[in-house]
Amino acid sequence: MNNMHRYRMICTLSFGDIYGQIIVWLIVIFLSLASAMAMMGASRPIYALATVGLILVLSLPFLLFAFVTTLLNHIELKEVDPAAEPRSSSTPVATQRPAQA
Repeated sequence: MNNMHRYRMICTLSFGDIYGQIIVWLIVIFLSLASAMAMMGASRPIYALATVGLILVLSLPFLLFAFVTTLLNHIELKEVDPAAEPRSSSTPVATQRPAQA
């Protein structure tokens, strides 16, 4: 574990990587709400609420799994050459002045 300071963790995840997953999940939610409203019109409100609840409970683990695996696929460990990296000193960096008009 002494060599871990020679690596830098980089996350390359962007919104476009999970955009499709969000769209598919929203479609699933809207379809479940549409079916629930159809069952409400058929005078079966208990079945309608059970349908929406069941679809939410069953789809959330799949959504979480998709997000987590996508995130893990975009985490990289990159080796850093200590000689090429500037050494950080313990002195604080000079503060920036606000822009003046």
